[in-house]
Amino acid sequence: MAAVFAFLNGFRDVSSAVALSVRTRALTPTLAVLLAGLFNCVGALLSVFLAVAFADRLFTVPPGGTGLILLLAGLLGACLWGVHQWWRGYPSSSTHALISGLVGASLGSAVLGHPPLQGINASLLTLVVLPLLVSPVIAFALGFAAVYPTSWAFRNTAPGQAFRRTRQIQSVAAAAVAFGHGLQDGQRTTAVVLFALLAAGAGTAGSVPLWVPIFTAAALTAGTLAGGWRISYTLGHRLVRLDPMRGFVAQLVAAGLLFVGAIGLALPLSTTHTVTSAIAGAGRNQRFSVANGRVLGRIVWMWVATPIACAFLGALFFLALSPLA
Repeated sequence: MAAVFAFLNGFRDVSSAVALSVRTRALTPTLAVLLAGLFNCVGALLSVFLAVAFADRLFTVPPGGTGLILLLAGLLGACLWGVHQWWRGYPSSSTHALISGLVGASLGSAVLGHPPLQGINASLLTLVVLPLLVSPVIAFALGFAAVYPTSWAFRNTAPGQAFRRTRQIQSVAAAAVAFGHGLQDGQRTTAVVLFALLAAGAGTAGSVPLWVPIFTAAALTAGTLAGGWRISYTLGHRLVRLDPMRGFVAQLVAAGLLFVGAIGLALPLSTTHTVTSAIAGAGRNQRFSVANGRVLGRIVWMWVATPIACAFLGALFFLALSPLA
């Protein structure tokens, strides 16, 4: 199930890296997906250096069958919600879905008198609630503000030439977003596998077997190469229509925030929230706004609904699977 979660993560979030590059014709769809797959893989492999610190900040899994069922229920809830969101074409956070699914599973465990996940409530606050409130606002504001210096830099350049140059740079920005996504989301799957190994008595705290990051990177890359064009269409066409310059700005802001969150602050940020908000911010800073407020409102509503729905699904799956514990 960890492999399925990582595959769906890459399958859905490939749109974050490639939607704007394809929309502005900076890259062809095939080349964009191959580029995203490569840098997603590299980022996921390197995320192993951050995964242990990330896992230590999450929670403690009870040993034995109960711990494994808790993890399985959380993964099932996150995967089911991810498929639903992909089918609807809405970008949503895999991280928030996973943490919320584990919160629901922990509540289901407590209801039945089994040991819950220790420290999960603090993880819900720091990894779901606060990022949900803060990171989209910061990404939107930076995406809006970054248009000004970029426009000033091209003030004496013909629009056609400016767009050609920003299209060329967009391929680098798309690779940076994909790399940041691998850094951020590779930690999630690696941490879940490490927790499962500890619960099964097959691993030791603080150590990461070599096959774990390879397993994570392979599943994430496979999902990326499969491509999730429903969400790409939402970001590139339905949400807002950007020129190449503003597309470059949105991708650069998103990549910068992902790097700062993963490396500088050791703070897990949702790639989906960051990229979507940066796109909306850059799209608002146009002489003629072409942002679709109705679509943006639906996306934000789905972001709010994600923790609630995934917590419910996690609890439901744990209650259904509890006889196996």
